[in-house]
Amino acid sequence: MENASWKQSEEGSMDDKKQIFILSGQSNMAGRGGVTITHHKKWDEVVPPECRPDPSIIRLTAGLKWEEAHEPLHADIDAKKVCGVGPGMSFANAVRARSSNLGVIGLVPCAVGGTAIKEWERGQHLYENMIRRARESVKDGGGEIKAVLWYQGESDTSSQHDAHSYKANVEKLILDVRSDLHSSSLPFIQVAIASGDGRFIEKIREAQLGINLNNVVCVDAQGLPLKEDNLHLTTEAQVQLGNMLADAYLNHFASSARCPT
Repeated sequence: MENASWKQSEEGSMDDKKQIFILSGQSNMAGRGGVTITHHKKWDEVVPPECRPDPSIIRLTAGLKWEEAHEPLHADIDAKKVCGVGPGMSFANAVRARSSNLGVIGLVPCAVGGTAIKEWERGQHLYENMIRRARESVKDGGGEIKAVLWYQGESDTSSQHDAHSYKANVEKLILDVRSDLHSSSLPFIQVAIASGDGRFIEKIREAQLGINLNNVVCVDAQGLPLKEDNLHLTTEAQVQLGNMLADAYLNHFASSARCPT
């Protein structure tokens, strides 16, 4: 889908550059809101008002083309799973509602369900695909990466070894992404997990809440409503999380976030 308003912005002045956000991690970033937990999973196609499409909110498709963003954002990225509502659209709408002269918001979905942190190491497919998509999003100077939104960790809660090494692995991920995108201060907004499939949930949360790198903030998902599987956030929780991520971005980074293209 092409829309004149954002196509015109692409060809406009430097002030009209896309404001780009990388969405990455695993299933709760990809979005399972409204997806049944039965064997034959299906999305209910209910889109809350906070997640409505807007001509000035666009997404980078799996084919590296820009289109008007709509739920489910990750349908062609986390393609082996059934995707539903995630936090991305409510985040983008909240940022737009509270910002003036923002222009076009570009969302770059990269999250894949069921993935552990080791699968996001530099050199691994998921990491390299994320970097490739991030670079494509700013190709020819048409955009500016404002932040990475990262929600992952549930798949690392089963092993004591994985939980123990999680903090160091996430810190390396952040530093590698910044290096590969040539932005030493690129903001990261990570989510402290609310659930997991193992007994080391608190160890992972401790690591996430304890990361002390420059321009890294943590939004805590604990307490947000979970679906019956006790693993994935409900649609309502995803809307709330998107607003929390928007608060974190606007409060910490909105006036200063820059990523050279």
